[in-house]
Amino acid sequence: MVRVKLCGLKREEDVLKALELGFDALGFILAPSPRKVSVKDVEKLTKRLFPFVSVVAVVADPDRTLLEEIISSGLFDAVQFHGKEDPSLLGSVPLRVIKAFSFGSKEPMDFDKYSEVADFFLLDSGKAGEGGTGRAFRWEAIDPQKVEKPFILAGGLGPSNVLEAIEKVNPCGVDLNSKLEVSPGVKDHRLMEKTIRLIRSHQLMNMEGRKDE
Repeated sequence: MVRVKLCGLKREEDVLKALELGFDALGFILAPSPRKVSVKDVEKLTKRLFPFVSVVAVVADPDRTLLEEIISSGLFDAVQFHGKEDPSLLGSVPLRVIKAFSFGSKEPMDFDKYSEVADFFLLDSGKAGEGGTGRAFRWEAIDPQKVEKPFILAGGLGPSNVLEAIEKVNPCGVDLNSKLEVSPGVKDHRLMEKTIRLIRSHQLMNMEGRKDE
């Protein structure tokens, strides 16, 4: 089962629609971004959260004050790091840790450096510290032998390509954002529904196929 995260949420109606449609995780960006929210905003937006839905704080080189606010709030299940953070910082977080790597960067991706402190890796486009670009990268560039850990795929995923990505890359999760928007932070409920239904139908067909084998 591929887990599905909707990121960049800013509006209560979008959070409620994501819950209604059965997204597995909700991502809130606490780093510089047109979709940036505060921890207090997240508290308001998640008041009607369903059980077993994960809440993810998305940060890039956060200072200690922000990180402590995230941890002490009790709102988040995981922290997703997009900067050039020292591994010791990630190791100090008592929540699940997702470390993002940018395939749009010319800098080497040192997976080994974070393998002991991250629970999952996230593979994205863009540059470290700047977030994703909203465009897909060349999935052929992923070397499973180097990544090693379970990973989440991000970067320009939407209804037109998410099933191809799942088939080709076999991630443990997909991270959706800009391709399900009408503008930054404003989600398109029609696209949200279309995409999640495509993914769930694909999963159901695969499960039924295995039963017939």
